[in-house]
Amino acid sequence: MNKYILGIDGMRCGMCEMHVEEAVAKAVPVKKAKASHIKNQLIVITEREMSQMDFENVFAPTGYRVTSFQKTEAVKRLFGWR
Repeated sequence: MNKYILGIDGMRCGMCEMHVEEAVAKAVPVKKAKASHIKNQLIVITEREMSQMDFENVFAPTGYRVTSFQKTEAVKRLFGWR
């Protein structure tokens, strides 16, 4: 399972967080997507291999911009993904 930590520019409120989460969920089969406008961050857990360009293409029509990209391995724990 892959875990992507993305910096997202353009989020200002909780509604923006929902838009970002929905945009990625429509484009990629995700196990979890959690956005934070406070941290300007999106965490995505998916089985699919993704590149920074893949995420940039997802967000291009929405007005949000990917500012950073980090990939790690996600591990299923007792209370969710880590």
